[in-house]
Amino acid sequence: MMKKDWYLKPLAVAVTTVAMGITPAQAQDGHKDVDGSKSAYQGTASTVDPGSAKVVRTPGAPDLTEAEFEKAKEIYFQRCAGCHGVLRKGATGKPLTTDITQERGLDYLKAFITYGSPAGMPNWGTSGDLTEEEVELMAKYVMHEPPVPPEFGMPQMQETWEVKVAPEDRPTEQMNDLALDNLFSVTLRDAGQVALIDGGSKEIVKILETGYAVHISRLSASGRYLFVIGRDAKVDMIDLWMEEPSIVATIKVGMEARSVETSKYEGYEDKFAIAGAYWPPQYVIMDGETLEPKKIVSTRGMTVDTQEYHPEPRVAAIVASHQHPEFIVNVKETGKVQLVNYENLEALSTVEIETSRFLHDGGWDASGRYFLTAANESNQIVVIDAQERELEAIVDVGKIPHPGRGANFVDPEFGPVWATSHLGDATIQLIGTDPEGHPDNAWQVVRTLDGQGGGSLFIKTHPESDNLYVDTALNPGEAISQSVAVFDVNDLEAGYEVLPIAEWADVGEGPKRVVQPEYNQAGDEVWFSVWNTSDKTSALVVVDDETRELKKVIKDERLVTPTGKFNVINTQHDIY
Repeated sequence: MMKKDWYLKPLAVAVTTVAMGITPAQAQDGHKDVDGSKSAYQGTASTVDPGSAKVVRTPGAPDLTEAEFEKAKEIYFQRCAGCHGVLRKGATGKPLTTDITQERGLDYLKAFITYGSPAGMPNWGTSGDLTEEEVELMAKYVMHEPPVPPEFGMPQMQETWEVKVAPEDRPTEQMNDLALDNLFSVTLRDAGQVALIDGGSKEIVKILETGYAVHISRLSASGRYLFVIGRDAKVDMIDLWMEEPSIVATIKVGMEARSVETSKYEGYEDKFAIAGAYWPPQYVIMDGETLEPKKIVSTRGMTVDTQEYHPEPRVAAIVASHQHPEFIVNVKETGKVQLVNYENLEALSTVEIETSRFLHDGGWDASGRYFLTAANESNQIVVIDAQERELEAIVDVGKIPHPGRGANFVDPEFGPVWATSHLGDATIQLIGTDPEGHPDNAWQVVRTLDGQGGGSLFIKTHPESDNLYVDTALNPGEAISQSVAVFDVNDLEAGYEVLPIAEWADVGEGPKRVVQPEYNQAGDEVWFSVWNTSDKTSALVVVDDETRELKKVIKDERLVTPTGKFNVINTQHDIY
């Protein structure tokens, strides 16, 4: 009974609101405390095809026609699966299993969907996102067992795998005159493309067709191959040595995904690649030169806290260890970090470390020994010792940490630190990372800074910089989402300066969210994406790091919804 109690309070409030005759406008105003940035972040549409999920009719649930089922599936996968999971078992949102939904009943569910909750459930009805009829449809729909999409195993991967240029037909040396160390791979989210941009001239070198909404770009250990993965689970391998950088191999590893990485341990450079999927919940190890799938591993299993089976633990961040021939894999919903040794794929060796649930993104400390990763809904940072292959610490931080890779620098008082910002509050927190030189500060929050607001997705600095940049792209306040805060790492208590990045871009109308600071090779420029809607003008803004002044605005009609940017040398060597 206890695990269902989370529904009682918000539903009671919603039903009481209806009974008291409060108008939708009043209810919406009363709902203003809901964290809009959290909803925007979690509510990303699933790329799983709703039509692929087979309908299951459930005793005790209201009847729905075939057409109603199809419409409800479409709405659920577009609006709800990002939080509650494809199978509704609960992800970063709460579970919507039929034992809960049928017990609550249709009226309760309609009220909850209409008015939302202060815990983060959007007010789909009063916001106008769903009509009254659609609210009722969704209330009925979640009283049925969830439709299950198909699995995606080796036969399906083999069907999508294509080697466009065989390794023996590729050049043996760089055939272009590009300064590859200062090349940027820029995600053009809604266009399903990446742009390769020269860091010196600021000119677009090449636009490449990729999967939808590329989540990350990763470099092989040699720096030759660029790997990108779309949210639709399509992996593209780009050879930067060719006369014109081109995709040489491609594969789909599932229906929805977020992470890709390549082997970097000495002696295994460029030998393997790995990609992790959201659906099905699994990862696949591939040949590092051809993307041929070699080994698929499911991540389904028991959660670390309640020891309950979870059918949909999604694979979040993956990093390559420099301490052992291993990939470090975050399994989001179960809260487990897997250290996957790739020395022998026929007898795969994995160390599974129990940490904290809802693992997401993270990065290395400056030494490259410790992996710090956010357990975002648990409000914690997990520290893994990659050398000893064990849990080092779990650190309580602010609300919904979202560091990207984080930021490493030397605090003038506390020594080496790694920093995270947060989606759910305005703080920036610094964690000590030097257990030998500063043991009293290691693996605890040593300093908390106040930023300009919540809704932060990325924080960034560079070894050659004295600045720490914090974006607030998902803050509901327009002025905050369109600017960044910058701190002097040598005088952190002096507070921050606000840089009006979107204003500098001068792109006209639109939401113009400013996202993801990324340094150039030298560490003397910082690039920002001014992320507009696909029908509006977007841009990249380049800031002089020393003066904090505008240096260049990159505008091009081909820059459609730019988001993530990845400098080759910084990504190759984990410089952040």
